[in-house]
Amino acid sequence: MDKKLLSTSEAAKILGISRVAVLKRIKKNQLKARKVGKNYVIAKEDLPIEAGGEITEIKKKLIDAAIKKALTDYRETLELLGKE
Repeated sequence: MDKKLLSTSEAAKILGISRVAVLKRIKKNQLKARKVGKNYVIAKEDLPIEAGGEITEIKKKLIDAAIKKALTDYRETLELLGKE
């Protein structure tokens, strides 16, 4: 069975940081979490992509928009870099 919710300790292990660092990220709103009793749970899909979080449709759209903006704003520069 694939777990969808992770404890702060499990998230810390996946992210390669300490449990305290996970709690700090939650407090700074850098990591989305829900409070359950005295503890926090983190949805696996809310982990950063590089940490094994799944790429949802919303994340795909955000990535596509960022690429499109970069191409629009920096097309000439990227073409020049490609020639070097």
